Amino acid sequence: MLLTLSTTHSPATDLGFLLVKHPDRVHTFDLSSGTATVLYPEATEQRCTAALLVEIDPQRLADTRADGQQLNQYVNDRPYAASSLLAAALNRVFRTAARGVSKDRPELAAAAIPLEIRVPSLRAKGGLALAERLFTPLGWTVRGTVLPLDPAHPEWGDSRYVDLTLAGELRVADALNHLYVLLPVLDDAKHYWVAPDEIEKLLRAGEGWLAGHPERPLIIRRYLAHSRALAAKADAALAPLEEVPADDSVAEGPVVEKTKPLNVRRRAAVLAALADTGATRVLDLGCGGGALLGDLIREKRYTEIVGADVSPKVLEIAERRLRLKRLPDRQRTRIRLIQSALTYVDERLRGYDAAVLMEVIEHLDPPRLPALCAAVFGDAKPGAVVVTTPNVEYNVRYEGLAEGGHRHDDHRFEWTRAEFTAWCDQVAAEYGYTYALRDVGDADPDVGPPTQLALFTKTDPQTATEEVPA
Repeated sequence: MLLTLSTTHSPATDLGFLLVKHPDRVHTFDLSSGTATVLYPEATEQRCTAALLVEIDPQRLADTRADGQQLNQYVNDRPYAASSLLAAALNRVFRTAARGVSKDRPELAAAAIPLEIRVPSLRAKGGLALAERLFTPLGWTVRGTVLPLDPAHPEWGDSRYVDLTLAGELRVADALNHLYVLLPVLDDAKHYWVAPDEIEKLLRAGEGWLAGHPERPLIIRRYLAHSRALAAKADAALAPLEEVPADDSVAEGPVVEKTKPLNVRRRAAVLAALADTGATRVLDLGCGGGALLGDLIREKRYTEIVGADVSPKVLEIAERRLRLKRLPDRQRTRIRLIQSALTYVDERLRGYDAAVLMEVIEHLDPPRLPALCAAVFGDAKPGAVVVTTPNVEYNVRYEGLAEGGHRHDDHRFEWTRAEFTAWCDQVAAEYGYTYALRDVGDADPDVGPPTQLALFTKTDPQTATEEVPA
């Protein structure tokens, strides 16, 4: 099976730095099921192409399967059509590139460049129509042809295979992560047993784009081999589905700030608010699958980070996503996860510089909100609190969202801007805080921003310096 990745960025040979594979060499890698080879059929200043060739050994592939000695272990399309085998090879060969890391060209690794990817033989359950639904919202232009069952017998019709070409301006890391997730989704038949650790792989490769993807349920379901239990855990670790209005779901040209999913922009707004407070010891209350925690741990200013959630299963997902067991000791001591119900007093949460309630309050029944306020603002008393919640007025901009419906099935309410302001007034007055409101996302002149953010600051700064109980 074959995949090629080309660029016309100048100089195009910089692609070798991004992929960490020198264009003048042939690179060979041993796989559990065969051999992967990376070579450059063209490498000029104007255009450079890296080719990944994966050769499958049917006997080695059969030896890795646990379903008995059956004929279909030897007679199948696995050596020839792109599938989860190709995705596994991408992960093995381009692991550093997929992290967006380049020692020699760090600025280029962070930049969107013109890319063209071709997979000449791809098993696609759903055909080109599904490929377009999967890749177009991510900024790709999709071209391709459906391959006939037999060119000599056109009356036999089309096969399930396509010759696929993707073109767009994206980071190389993003392109590799898109392929790593979506090639197996199109194939819909993984070559290995899907275990719970596949959730971590999906969350890692899907960070920044999967949560707001319009085909998110299908992607999760197929990637996790239609396991309902695994799919539910993965979905719980992601942001609400209706994050990006339909009009903004298709990005054309370079990836810019406006095309980023709302959950990415929300985390950026929360990080900016925290930076404004000068906090170094931070609580992420209702941390979920750990998306914000991952951002926090990358910021050296935060010396102590605590993620709290009521669900042990979600905390397990966060732990795997953050790879806490693999972190160096110095990093590992900066972060801990605790189970805690935010509507009850928890002395472990006292005395921190700042706390975050990101898309949390709307998951509580309104009569339980006073208990949360008493526990967080009244007992824990962080020096600052960042709160985000949907602006229900903006819901009319989401196509397909029923009138009066919520953005997430678990939302108990969604407030207007006036209702959120009134709640902030009440909390600030009762617990001794001041607050400032900020927009998150592009504000509509008629209905405001998609998300509203409040930054509360304690009027008595000494409460932020209390010692955390041992």
